[in-house]
Amino acid sequence: MKQLNLQDVFLNQARREKLTVTIYLTNGFQFKGIVRGFDSYTVILDCEGRQNLVYKHAISTISPSKAISILETVEDDQDEA
Repeated sequence: MKQLNLQDVFLNQARREKLTVTIYLTNGFQFKGIVRGFDSYTVILDCEGRQNLVYKHAISTISPSKAISILETVEDDQDEA
């Protein structure tokens, strides 16, 4: 059984649903936009038509505009496996 990575599930669901998220950085700066992609180290966020590459080590919190259903997404992924 594959180990669950909540970070990837959360970001992927936000990306798929094109949810607006607010990313709070450790220095207090905020980005508000749509997740376009991510990998182990970065998140690409579309903010008002401009792309921003944000390093994950600089992120303290990601807040979606509406609740993301983690459990449904995980169950769907497990059904496909």
